[in-house]
Amino acid sequence: MKTVPSFSGFTPETIQFLVDLKENNFRQWFEDHRELYEIELLQPFRALVNTLSPAMHNIDSLFEFRTHKVLSRIYRDIRFSKNKDPYNACLWMSFQRMGTSWENFPGYFMELNTEHVMLGMGLFAPKRKVMDVFREKIEGEPDTFRELVQKDVFGRGFSVEGESYKKPVHNTLSDFFQPWMNRKAVYVMKTLPVSDERIYSDALALLLADDFTHLAGLYRLMVEAREEVAPL
Repeated sequence: MKTVPSFSGFTPETIQFLVDLKENNFRQWFEDHRELYEIELLQPFRALVNTLSPAMHNIDSLFEFRTHKVLSRIYRDIRFSKNKDPYNACLWMSFQRMGTSWENFPGYFMELNTEHVMLGMGLFAPKRKVMDVFREKIEGEPDTFRELVQKDVFGRGFSVEGESYKKPVHNTLSDFFQPWMNRKAVYVMKTLPVSDERIYSDALALLLADDFTHLAGLYRLMVEAREEVAPL
């Protein structure tokens, strides 16, 4: 079996490849630069998945760890899109339980594009019932939830994201909790600009493993909410 090396960082050539692909998004250019894609983008991403897998296994042993399942494809599905560019000018990975999808289960992600690394975790497209149970769990133990997110979400530089309802969801909690309560979907996210030196060394893998581990408490709360309403 071929051994996948540990992650040692992306390179400036990685970012330059994505910039050039964005400006030359057609098949012939990509085929002419396929070797660069393999060396500068695909190989380090595979190494990053391999390096992170032990930490992710500690968070949830049911995650999908096969690299070809964890990594996105560079090829775009243009069948139903007005944008006919054949390639994504980015690549991302997602750790999620086998047999689940973004529509029905929380998960982790990290994306690299021409401007930044973006990372986070959450419920990206849950059913209303899942969010209802998630809100109930927050209301049931608000002090515990506040302590959790102040330390492991805001304390790590993450922000709360997701589409909000136009009409606030009724609840009795203080303003601190409303960014969590009034969303159709809820996830936490932060970005690192491509000028961040950590992207170009093994420090990125260490950061991801540390950040993702700190988000494990919130992840498990979301898993509990999802599992309480199954089957949807």
